[in-house]
Amino acid sequence: MNEAIAKSIDLSGRVALVTGASSGLGAHFAKVLAQAGATVVVAARRVDKLEALVADISAQGGKALAVAMDVNDKASVVAAFDQAETAVGAVVIVVNNAGVADPSRFVDSTEEQWDFVVDTNLRAVWRVSREASARMIKAGVSGSIVNIASILGLQPSANNSLYATAKAGVVQLTKNTAQELWRSNIRVNALCPGYFETEINSDFFQTEKGRQYLGKIPPRRLGQMNELSMPLLLLASDAGSFLNGVALPVDGGHLVQSL
Repeated sequence: MNEAIAKSIDLSGRVALVTGASSGLGAHFAKVLAQAGATVVVAARRVDKLEALVADISAQGGKALAVAMDVNDKASVVAAFDQAETAVGAVVIVVNNAGVADPSRFVDSTEEQWDFVVDTNLRAVWRVSREASARMIKAGVSGSIVNIASILGLQPSANNSLYATAKAGVVQLTKNTAQELWRSNIRVNALCPGYFETEINSDFFQTEKGRQYLGKIPPRRLGQMNELSMPLLLLASDAGSFLNGVALPVDGGHLVQSL
């Protein structure tokens, strides 16, 4: 690899925090950042799974720390950042990955579903980003925040109004915070995956209906985890130093299919 290109994605000496890191995309993102040289703070409620992830990263020569964090609890978020700073230093890269889904028809949705889906997918991104950016500003360091949104935040989807609305909010939050935080040398961007198999959707895509759906859309398959690796690094590293306020779809062309 060209030396300048390799240097642009090198995260050595930087501390990154990934929420919702106990499985799926979050665990993958943590491994990618560690492979790029970052010390990775993996955060989630399921600390046992985090410890297994830390062991995996360490076995591959990376550096990682597990911290308990409930993104829906302000005190838990603050405590996790305190623990990270004490152990490995100031967090300068944040990947807001924690998320949930509860599909239903709009007319059947409930107050409880709204609170569950919107609080975790949107309010928690605001909460973690605010805590992280305030600390970066106080420490006088530059940073990068990557919010994991979704193509459903860019286009509507049947029976997903709550999730899609929350992710659209993440996209708009990304743009607004990017507009404000650039003055403090903090970039904020959103990664908008198409359909990748995760704990949230795996049951559906194993059904006949799920397989039929994939057959009708570009690229006629689920995305592979490694197809998110370089987009993540682009937004998190100096390779994306002139990218700010971007909502980047990684969907195999799903959004550009013909009507």
